[in-house]
Amino acid sequence: MYPEHTPHAPVQRAVEVHQPTPYPPAAIQPTPVVPVRPDMVPAVASIVLPDGRVVTGYAINPAQPEPLAARPGVSRTAVNVALGGVGFAAVCGGLILLTSFIAALTAFITQLITLAAVIFGGWIAVQILGTSSLRSGTTVNIRKAVIKRNHFHG
Repeated sequence: MYPEHTPHAPVQRAVEVHQPTPYPPAAIQPTPVVPVRPDMVPAVASIVLPDGRVVTGYAINPAQPEPLAARPGVSRTAVNVALGGVGFAAVCGGLILLTSFIAALTAFITQLITLAAVIFGGWIAVQILGTSSLRSGTTVNIRKAVIKRNHFHG
């Protein structure tokens, strides 16, 4: 609490009244008249009030809202989901084709390896088992070797 205020005594303040200072009227310039096309002049309306007074003024047309853009029959989200499904199906089809191609390539390589083994094995068998009178090469006679007390007797 402030010292000049007491809880039981009302506060007395001086009242100041301010009067507005009038400005001298400025020289009024006539505003130029702009010609207006007759079809652009709005209609003047007069209204008679219940007490007999007449109010005249221009009729103001309410502001028309902007027309809404035509909405498509299908939402954009539905179109995006459908396109995503088509793309996913295309990718899955490509993956199935890729898997089939890899499986076919693996089977082909396996068949080539098997064919090479059969041909090469047949050639080896003919070389070993075939009888040929014109054999050339080194003949090696293998005898029984006897090993006694860590000494080779051959």
